[in-house]
Parts: sequence; structure tokens; C-alpha cells
Amino acid sequence: MTLNRRQFLQTTAIGAGALVMPLAMDSSMSQAMAAAGEMGPRRFIFIRKSSGIRPLETALVNFSDEQKKLDKDKQPIEVDLATHELPKWLRGLDEHKDNMTILQGLSAKMSENVHWSFSSVMGCFKSQRNTLSAIKRTTIDYELAKLFPSPFGHVELSFAGGRTGIVDGYSAPAPHTRNYCYADPETARNELFKSVLNPDAVNSDNDMLDFLRGREGQAITGIKGHEKRRQESHVNSIEAIRERNKKLVEMAGSLAKHVPELDPIHGNGGPNATTPQKQAAMTDVLIAALHSGLTNVVTYTIDDLGTPVTGLPGNETDRVGIHPLGHDEAFGGVPAWKTREQIRISHVNQVRTIVERLKAIPEGTGSMFDNTMIMYFPENGETHHGVGSESPFLVMSGDNCKLNIAGRYIRLPYHGEEGHKTIGNWYTTLLKAHGSPIEHYGDLDLEMSRKKFAQTGAIQQFMV
Repeated sequence: MTLNRRQFLQTTAIGAGALVMPLAMDSSMSQAMAAAGEMGPRRFIFIRKSSGIRPLETALVNFSDEQKKLDKDKQPIEVDLATHELPKWLRGLDEHKDNMTILQGLSAKMSENVHWSFSSVMGCFKSQRNTLSAIKRTTIDYELAKLFPSPFGHVELSFAGGRTGIVDGYSAPAPHTRNYCYADPETARNELFKSVLNPDAVNSDNDMLDFLRGREGQAITGIKGHEKRRQESHVNSIEAIRERNKKLVEMAGSLAKHVPELDPIHGNGGPNATTPQKQAAMTDVLIAALHSGLTNVVTYTIDDLGTPVTGLPGNETDRVGIHPLGHDEAFGGVPAWKTREQIRISHVNQVRTIVERLKAIPEGTGSMFDNTMIMYFPENGETHHGVGSESPFLVMSGDNCKLNIAGRYIRLPYHGEEGHKTIGNWYTTLLKAHGSPIEHYGDLDLEMSRKKFAQTGAIQQFMV
């Protein structure tokens, strides 16, 4: 269900406590860092896709016979991308191989698999069909957002299910708490840049928040235990939104320079816009949110099994269903494998746009992309009915990335073998490389535990 702003504030801030947001770094501190020539904040973009990425689809075209056998047998292998040809769907990124990592062999069995992962692929836990009670921890994107504060803290975008407006998201700012997300480009633009486009609405929100804060503060009296902590969390969330709104009003002048222009076709949720048009518009909003400093972390569900796909090259007049594609149903006489490839190409086109636009924006002694990492991955594992034995990641990382991974195809030991790594190890690596003291992020893998194989901590070969 799509909610208007006031309905959303009532049902989410009070009902779920989801709007927990760190505040921006003080502007004088930011200016001091810039004057000192220090690098800007690190940025992370998580792009979730549905229906899996089959590991063979990411294999390099001109592997030697020995490399091809190792890869097919899922044995560890590492090769230089500069000397190899990318598969067709990745060739849009040919000019950026130095920044690319194709990461194979990570497992995600502690996450939900089959058709959907919901919040679990970002939090390394079982989601139990998307129940709030199953959200076990803060998801990785929010954890990274804590390390690099911004006015919004974290922004979530989604084309899942063909929804529009402000809707339930998949990230989690805290246990048992579901995030919200923007489900169409117009809503994302209007909400993120509201202090510029509609400042009266910001004041209206603050009036509502004052009322809700007062009501919740009164409700705390006389309650104890878990319920008291829940109510206190709601009050803190409301206060955080009020402080964020105040900061956004102060930033309105600088934000005005970054408001993206959207084609009128995206009005009212964009019912007549094709999928590539929607993706391009959402990419414009995503880049603007990063460039303006509104956020340093974005999670983008670029599709799910219910997302209608229209306007694909080769299927321009068809309304393609991702779910039947996963069961090898053809559309418009085009084989399912080819349409799935075209969908991935459309996704990579957006990744390329983000890379090239950020590379063109100066920051410090380099560009914004130098401080950015983009991760494109299947939310449900290695195929349409994923089991989590493999979860391939395409990573695009800038020169200041604190990991030793760029420019390579890397296959790690397979699931259940000594030395195997999970998405929990990968997320732990991201956190540790960027200053978190965490020992291990996420649930452990049961098979690795039964075999008494080490499975906690960062992937040491990736650490600088």
C-alpha cells in the first residue's frame, strides 16, 4: 500500500520506529577536512537484483583450459581482468576493468534464498517470509552509514513489485525494524530534495512530529521493560527526524544546485515510462543524493520477481515477467536466457552511468568515484530458485577503496570446503576495512560449523 506523508509518519515512526538516522557531520568540520586536503567520506551503493546470477554467466570468455576447469569445478582461482575478455553483459564496463572485481564463491545459506531474501541478504539471517520479528540485526548498509554520517544516514530506493510512493523497504536500521524506501523516481526526488522543492511540507512534517513526540513522551509514563525501550526508541526517532529536517532547511541553498531534472513521463509514479527510462531517472536521483551530500550509502532494489519489465531492446512491445523468465518462458519469441541477459545489460548500463558520472565530479585530489564502492549482486543466490551455495558479486571500487581486490576475477573456496567465505565474511571485511571493531557480522554457516572450519572475521587476503 502506498502512503501519503502524514500516514507514513504515523504508521512507520510510531508503529515500527524505522526512522533512526544519524545527523550530518558539522559543516565546519567538513570544511576543515577539505582545507586540509583530506579525502571525503567513503560511499557505498548496494544494487540488489532478483532471479539470481548464475556463476557461469560471470565466467571470463577467454579463460585458459586450466582456468576454465578450475572455475567449472569451483576451485580457487584469481586472474587479471586486464588480460581477459568480459562476458557480453558486462562489456559496458570494459573501460573500467581496473576498478572491477568479479567475486565468486561467497555463500549465503544463512540468508533466505529460493525466490526472495527480503531483509536477510543484507543482514545474514533467516527472514521467515519477511516478518518483523525475524529481523535479527541492523543490516550492513546501515552499519556502514553509521561509520560515515550524513543528513539522511541511508537512502533506500526500489522498483520491487511495480510499487510507487513511499513503501516498506528491505534494509533495517535496528532489530525488528523495517526501513522505508522510495519506489519511483518522482517520489525519491521530491522527498530527498523537499527542503528545496517544497519547504512548507518540511514545516508541516515538523508540526506533526512535535505532536507525535508529545504523545509518545506521555505514553512512556508507567510502562516498563521492552515496551518502554520501544517507546523511547520511537521518541528518539522522531527527534532525529526533526533535527534532520532542520539540517536540510539549512542546506537548502547548496542542495538547490543538485536537484535532478526528471522528464514529465515520471509524474504520478511514471505509469507510462519504460523500465530503462525509470532506471535512468532513478540513477539520476541516486547520483544527485550522493553528490549533494544527503547520503553516503544507498541501497537500490533494481527489480524483484514482481517488477514489470517493459521497453527492453529486443522485447520493446512486451511486458516481460521476471518470474516466468526464471522458469525459461520466452517472451516475443526471444529465448528466456537472452532476455535475462538483456535485463542484466540494462542493470550494468546504470552501473556504468554511476561510475562515469562520479568519475567526472572532482573531490579532493581525485574524483567522487575514488571514494565509492558499488556492489551489484543477486538477492537470492545463484539461480532463480537459489539455495545460497553461491552469491556472485560484481564490485566497482574507486582508487581509495581500502580493499585489495580491484582489477581481478576472484573465486574463493567453494561452500563446505576449508577456507570458504560467506557473505558474512564479506560484510565483516567491509566493516573492518572502514574502521569498525566488529569481530564478525551475521549468522554463521551451519555446515561450516559442523565441519569445525574457521568462518569468522574478515577475508584477510582482501585487507590492505
